[in-house]
Amino acid sequence: MLKQGVEKIVDPSGGANQSRVRDYNERLVLSLVRRHGSLAKSEIARRSGLSAQTVSVIMRSLEQDGLLLRGEPNRGKVGQPSIPMRLDPDGVFSIGLKIGRRSADLILVDFLGRERMSVSKIFAYPKPLELISFAESGMAELVTDLSAGEQSRIAGIGVSMPFGLWNWAEKIGAPEDQMNVWKDFDFRSQLEAITNLPVIVQNDATSACGSELVFGRGAELSDFVYFFIGTFIGGGIVLNHSVYSGRTGNAGAFGPMPVMNNDGKATTLIDHASVYTLEMRLKEQGRDFSPLWRDPEEWHSLGEILDEWIADTARHLASAIVASCAIIDFEAAVIDGAFPTDIRQRIVEGIREEIAKLDTRGIGEPVVLEGMVGRGARALGGASLPLFTRYLLDQNVLFKGKQ
Repeated sequence: MLKQGVEKIVDPSGGANQSRVRDYNERLVLSLVRRHGSLAKSEIARRSGLSAQTVSVIMRSLEQDGLLLRGEPNRGKVGQPSIPMRLDPDGVFSIGLKIGRRSADLILVDFLGRERMSVSKIFAYPKPLELISFAESGMAELVTDLSAGEQSRIAGIGVSMPFGLWNWAEKIGAPEDQMNVWKDFDFRSQLEAITNLPVIVQNDATSACGSELVFGRGAELSDFVYFFIGTFIGGGIVLNHSVYSGRTGNAGAFGPMPVMNNDGKATTLIDHASVYTLEMRLKEQGRDFSPLWRDPEEWHSLGEILDEWIADTARHLASAIVASCAIIDFEAAVIDGAFPTDIRQRIVEGIREEIAKLDTRGIGEPVVLEGMVGRGARALGGASLPLFTRYLLDQNVLFKGKQ
């Protein structure tokens, strides 16, 4: 059952006050409207457990605040026609910053999570001060077409970045002393200081998983294991329509997962299912690897070396998926990454073929699906953080509701 909306103001000494109760009910209404696209007052009351009067007051307030828009009345039934309400796309904006090991993306999204504008930067390795500078100049570019009033409705910045960036200096060929700067650099505080906006930081793979949950497969799956193939592979775990981050926030950190290489020796998934392994192979042949980061559509010119990488990635991911499903009975494994959609399709098809060769007795053959968000999943996941923090409720609440 959906947690019922709170209508009664409880004693503040009991841990709640009027402001907090009102905030929860407003978030509940906004979240239900967001999930279903549009809803009438009577339907919101039925799904939330709030009284029709309470819903009317909340919806009137949200409409006055520019968060909800009225739709056309639904006529043809007995009684007064119902008026569906939907989120106003221009009611709230949010910014997402994805920091990767080879590139950064900055995006502006509206209240529906639709991208309005984006800017990107490619680099050999990430430097804190350069990224602060990129964020400052990039944000000025993002808000160019927003009025002063619209700029005031930016909820915040969600930063999606790998934790412990300095640990990967050797693998990405970066100077160790340069990467160690990240250890004592408070990126969140520095970004807040130059933007005057609240900043939320989350692991990049977890952000990508949350993006898939909110804007992709989350509408059809309650539990899935998620793999995002970026410079290094990562991912996340969704249980009961909610991202499970684990004790330290590293649940779904699949990079260190043990797998067997082609010689039968133990190695890790990160060395066989990451874009950096393709980069290394191109380097060994003296070929230009910049298209991997500059323009993913140029991947198609890589030829046989790309085919080999796809086959190797599919083979090792198949083992990782079977191992994951042996622990938790996931509905599906979802695969996405920073590459063109047809590359993703080939990887998924390869995984299915490889899983068919494995012994899956006792767990059943896992279902493998393509992600629906794509290469921008990390940035979009970051941008969604301020929206949920300030205006919406966790997905887990919504999917337990009355249907």
